[in-house]
Amino acid sequence: MEPMIFVRERRKVEKGEKKPRFRICGVSGVNLKVYASHMRKMELDEMAGHLGARVIVLHSGKEDKKEK
Repeated sequence: MEPMIFVRERRKVEKGEKKPRFRICGVSGVNLKVYASHMRKMELDEMAGHLGARVIVLHSGKEDKKEK
């Protein structure tokens, strides 16, 4: 099975901010310890490349609330 890194976008980050946008929710198929609480997409992609893993972005559901 291919290793996977599950992430979601942070909720309190606005567009254009210079803060990391993603938080790691879980990993599958690889033994990984993460010491940072938030990461940039570039950092996630680099880490996944070294591990041979795929980054899966989970949807938080905030778009659904705006439509109602």
